[in-house]
Amino acid sequence: MKSDIKIIPADRVSEIQEYYFSRKLREVAKMNAEGADVISLGIGGPDLPPHSEVIDTLAEETRKPGNHSYQPYVGIPELRKAMADWYARWYGVDLDPTTEVQPLIGSKEGILHVSLAFLNPGDGVLVPNPGYPTYSSVSRLAQATIYNYDLTEEKGWLPDFDALEKLPLDKIKLMWINYPHMPTGTPATLELFEKIVAFGKKHNIVIAHDNPYSFILNDKPLSLLQTKGAKDIAIEMNSMSKSHNMAGWRVGMLASNPTFINWILKVKSNIDSGQFKPLMLAAVKGFEAGQDWYDGINATYSGRRKVAEKIMTALQCTYDPAQKGLFLWGRIPDSEPSSESLADKVLYDAHVFITPGFIFGSNGDRYIRISLCANEQNMLRALDRINEMNKNH
Repeated sequence: MKSDIKIIPADRVSEIQEYYFSRKLREVAKMNAEGADVISLGIGGPDLPPHSEVIDTLAEETRKPGNHSYQPYVGIPELRKAMADWYARWYGVDLDPTTEVQPLIGSKEGILHVSLAFLNPGDGVLVPNPGYPTYSSVSRLAQATIYNYDLTEEKGWLPDFDALEKLPLDKIKLMWINYPHMPTGTPATLELFEKIVAFGKKHNIVIAHDNPYSFILNDKPLSLLQTKGAKDIAIEMNSMSKSHNMAGWRVGMLASNPTFINWILKVKSNIDSGQFKPLMLAAVKGFEAGQDWYDGINATYSGRRKVAEKIMTALQCTYDPAQKGLFLWGRIPDSEPSSESLADKVLYDAHVFITPGFIFGSNGDRYIRISLCANEQNMLRALDRINEMNKNH
């Protein structure tokens, strides 16, 4: 850009930063280009393929000449029905596929749709610390006021409702929750969901539950919508990215009452378009998978989890073995200055990429996260490298 041209971006651009993984993965790519062979245990992107019927259906439907046109913003009826049937089968939640289900191009996009549908500039939004960074960045893009609520190891990574009651709740319109929790792996309980729904109803705060991890290393998947009256005040997002190995396919959903769904659809229909029809038909096959599908992928993750625990131990980190989901979260030793310094040491000295907890908020700074999305052989190689690094220090 010429130096005499005075163009500046919108204020909202200065309010956010490039996503940590976007920036760090460029550095990892540069190291690999120079021959480093970095083993990535950072990203939660499943490396396994979807069910074979999903792939076969996509290939078959893609060949049909009538399947390449624009599709409805609400998704095709077959997909909405499959989503509702999935909720009934696994969570025991009844949803009207016509009015209470909305397909999404991934739940990350859904965070934007929900935020724009419910938040005016200046409105308050409750965001967990630690928590998924997109809750904060999208809230800033929506020009909302962020009120972080603390999650701590001492409190079991659960909301402190006494502390929440001391916030200016009359200014707050939306609360983000996420259980099984990312990054800590804290599982959901029906008791927790009941408390959160009651809190939302008491203060007229919409509860937005991000629920992509309930099937990973978790034999008791739960939904916030199992709570009596939850649909009156709550929205639940779900995703095929983690549970069905379809991260790159971008198939998510949200469920709520018809009024909330309609408001969100107004936003979504002005931002994106309907998904590719063959992809939606393939997703239907994914939602029809049986218990053997989930058992199979969890058997793989279980083996990887055992190696991740050994890596944590090698790094002298402590962890809760009751964690669920696609990651292992561990507290770093007191001798380490910060999670970022430990992650960088492991990256530069052992050529293993792990995630520093500070990116999830200040309460994550004394923690690291290991992804289970690398095959067991590479995880064992990472363990060997870290053990070798320890010998040389």
